[in-house]
Amino acid sequence: MRNVSGSNVEAQLIYAITLPVSCAIILINLLIILCITCNRQLHNSQNYFFLSLLVADMCTGVVLPFIPWMGLNRPLSFSSCLLVHIFPNFLFLAFLFNLVLVHYERYRSIVSLLQRGQLWLHRRFALPLLAVWMLPLLFALLPAFGWNNKAIHDRNECCPITNSTVVFPNAFIYLEVYGLLAPAILSIAAMMCRVLWITREQLRDIQRLQRTVANRECRRRMEMCYACCVAAVSLAFLTCWVPYIVYTHVGVEFLLRRGGKSNRTGHIVLSCVGIGGIAVVPLLLGLANREYTDPVKKLFRKLQHHYRNTSVQMDTNFMHTSSSKSI
Repeated sequence: MRNVSGSNVEAQLIYAITLPVSCAIILINLLIILCITCNRQLHNSQNYFFLSLLVADMCTGVVLPFIPWMGLNRPLSFSSCLLVHIFPNFLFLAFLFNLVLVHYERYRSIVSLLQRGQLWLHRRFALPLLAVWMLPLLFALLPAFGWNNKAIHDRNECCPITNSTVVFPNAFIYLEVYGLLAPAILSIAAMMCRVLWITREQLRDIQRLQRTVANRECRRRMEMCYACCVAAVSLAFLTCWVPYIVYTHVGVEFLLRRGGKSNRTGHIVLSCVGIGGIAVVPLLLGLANREYTDPVKKLFRKLQHHYRNTSVQMDTNFMHTSSSKSI
């Protein structure tokens, strides 16, 4: 009875945290995807990369309520156990690969600004798009191809992830975390720091030119804009990436722990916050781009204007009907 009640509490906790975040991620991604697909001016290689990231992020939002279950015991057949672990893992890896691709494309566009149209990423954009989906799929399918611990499942007849790994062997977990996830996060952080450094150098060059005209107010505004940019990037990193980094390292110890009591509630909360936080990153990138938000604002303004006109017309008709009845 305690196990059943504990499972119910864990399920309620998982769904209470993940369902609102999942719905918000799916809806906002759909909105930005519609803005890109309906605007022909945005049909270029750069936005194709971002569109692929939005699709991967939306898929991550769909499987977000199921990811915390990957670290809990469940009585499943081995084929079901493979499915509920491989499919979310593939979608999340595809999301992370797409995120690296988008950051790399923007980094290369800033570093090689004059040669932006000649970059191989733009000339052959279908190749990197195919790679960021196929490589995670091939890696995620390795347990299905035989790299698993099926013998443990045959002895326990469930997915006892808290005590020993079944679908993902220890070597697979270490390879994914420290061979794929950690390099991806470090590369994104390095590219962000490099872009901020380039921006700082360009700002200094502009300030040198403006010293000749002694425009102190303009220089002060540019410094404030740069400071706000650094603060926004730092805040996004702390709120989105740091929880996921903590969850990654703590989750590895949780999955590989042999016996003993483990804080299942803490693991659930940390996994929900970590995965949900990193899934918000594309939404921040999309909402910060006016090319994506302006069509939405125009649409809401049209709907608001239409609603006001409709309400005014209804009030007019109502007053006209009332006056005619009184006469």
